[in-house]
Parts: sequence; structure tokens; C-alpha cells
Amino acid sequence: MSDTTPVVQGRGIVKRYGHVTAIDHSDFELRQGEILAVIGDNGAGKSSIVKAICGATIPDEGEILIEGEKVNFSSPIDARNMGIEIVYQQLAMSPALSIADNMFMGREIRKQGFMGKYMRQLDRPAMEKFAREKLTELGLMTVQSINQAVETLSGGQRQGVAVARAAAFATKFIIMDEPTAALGVKESRKVLELIQDVRARGIPIILISHNMPHVFEVADRIHVHRLGKRLCTIDPKDYTMSDAVAFMTGAKEPPKEDAA
Repeated sequence: MSDTTPVVQGRGIVKRYGHVTAIDHSDFELRQGEILAVIGDNGAGKSSIVKAICGATIPDEGEILIEGEKVNFSSPIDARNMGIEIVYQQLAMSPALSIADNMFMGREIRKQGFMGKYMRQLDRPAMEKFAREKLTELGLMTVQSINQAVETLSGGQRQGVAVARAAAFATKFIIMDEPTAALGVKESRKVLELIQDVRARGIPIILISHNMPHVFEVADRIHVHRLGKRLCTIDPKDYTMSDAVAFMTGAKEPPKEDAA
């Protein structure tokens, strides 16, 4: 794989639900080491195209390539097994479980030998050590204990744990769906810093967001989605937030040189 090969590429993706076309021959491209923001009006299909990329939706037409190789995901588990992680807006965590348990949900470490193989006992010290290391790497060890329940954390801390979990296991890229939507100003700032820290580690990120200031602060490129397809991809240094909203809503024609 060359440095110019996209991490993930969608070509001519189509998804229909009865008479409704959610994705209309759309293209998509995430490059190495970048934060790609995906913006679009409600109902534009931005979530649908991202779901197709991570196996949550099976496209009716088109193809998806990961690092130049065509893939056919049948579920998000297939995508996760390939090193694709998702941070959902709803967090997808179990509040009553500990931070360490949430970090390893669905991929717990078993003890070595008989006790792990046959008695299915977990290697808790190994899980706790790993979780503590990953939270420390991202500057998140302000929590009292790695064993405290997630429900005792603030919204920003919970989102931080979700980001740390994704960063710990992602080898290809991370999808973040409205990661700051339910957070206050201070907690949003911390999450944006985490996103930049993760990118600095070489993991590219797809950021779905309605928050234009956040998009323009962290994104390297912005994918504008409209009426089920990619309208254009813009560089935030070359356009204003007003331009992006105008492209998104159809008030302004997309730039010809960047049009998809």
C-alpha cells in the first residue's frame, strides 16, 4: 500500500429503503493520517454513508475498499475485526460496569491455561493495567479508579473513555458520531483535544458533526453531503463556515475544482 492509497474509499455506493434512496451513487474517501469531517443537513444521508463503510448498513450497489482492497462487511463486527472502531453519540457503554470492563466489552482477556480456557475466568489485572495505560496516554487518568463504575463519571469523562477505547483497538481508522453533541464547552474542548491526540498517533478519523466551529477547528478536509451523495470536499482553510452551510443547504453552488 502506497502513502497515497486512501485508508477507506467508497465508490458509487447506493442504499435504498423501499422507494427512499438514502445513498445515491455516493463516493467517499478518507486519507492517511487525516481528520475528515462529514457534514450535511438532517436527512442528507451522511450517517447512512458512514454506516455503509463500517458494516452497519449493507449497500445495494457500489464497492468499499480498505487500503486499496475491496471488502464486503456483513456486520460492524467484521469492521471491528479489521481494526475499525466507532465512538457513538450514545456512547454504547454499560453504566453499571467499571471503566476497565467497558474498555474490554466483547473482547475480554482470559486467564492463561485451564482457568481461562475452560473456566472462562478473566485476567482482570491485565485488563486493568491495559486500560490504565491507555487512559494515561491520552491524559485521562483524572478518574479516581479504573474500577469505578462508568455511571459515576461526568459526560466528558465518559466520552473520554469511549475515545480511549477506540484509540486502543483501532488499527485502520475511527468513526466519531457527534462526539461533543451532549457536552458543555469545557468538556467539548477536552474531547476535541483527544481527537487531535489520536490523529497525532497516526490514526485517521471520520468526524460526523453539526458543530461548525468544532469541524473547522480540527478537520483537515470537509466532506459535504447533500441529497444522498457527496456534493464536494473542501479544505477548511479555503472556505468559511458560512460557505460550508451554504453548500450543505443548496444556497450556494459547490466549487467546481473540488466537486465530486
